[in-house]
Amino acid sequence: MGALLSNFRNTFIVSAVLAILLIAVFAGQPNNTSGNMHELMGHAAMRWLHVFFGILWIGLLYYFNFVQIRTMPKIPDELKPAIGKFIAPEALFWFRWAAVGTLVTGILIAWARGYLVSSLTLNAANGFALDDGSVFIGIGMWLAIIMFLNVWLVIWPNQKIALGLAEAPAEAKPRAARTAMLFSRTNMLLSLPMLVAMTMRQTMWG
Repeated sequence: MGALLSNFRNTFIVSAVLAILLIAVFAGQPNNTSGNMHELMGHAAMRWLHVFFGILWIGLLYYFNFVQIRTMPKIPDELKPAIGKFIAPEALFWFRWAAVGTLVTGILIAWARGYLVSSLTLNAANGFALDDGSVFIGIGMWLAIIMFLNVWLVIWPNQKIALGLAEAPAEAKPRAARTAMLFSRTNMLLSLPMLVAMTMRQTMWG
């Protein structure tokens, strides 16, 4: 067991296999409310992936804001390269691609469930009526899109400069680091209302 758990890749693979087995065991139960196997393996599995990518994305966003950004000023200068050269680039890799996974799976779920257009248009076809939850989850979707764009168009380009992963004058690094920090904080600010819309829509409207 120790050999398994000491290997990240194998641990993740076993976790994924166990999750798939759980789906397979309960998929065919007569009281299953999904209605058919296609819906279960399509919509439900896609929702599972959406939640996984979302946890990874927002979890790393909170790591940066709750831990790394606040702790960096306290770290002795001789130890900071360990963060900037090893931990931060790895975390940023998973951070930005988890954002892609979250957005793509979220769009696919909304399209498959038939509420993509009504949500993205904030129920404009029905006079922006608030009665079916389209505006509610649409706000969450737009907040997530803004956060995604912040990751790829602002945070990552500026982090590459700040961490020395892209060519730039030395004087540009502090400015890039501050810009990345401010937009990361912006995403943290948007994250809680976004999560409200994403997690409460089904509870409020079914």
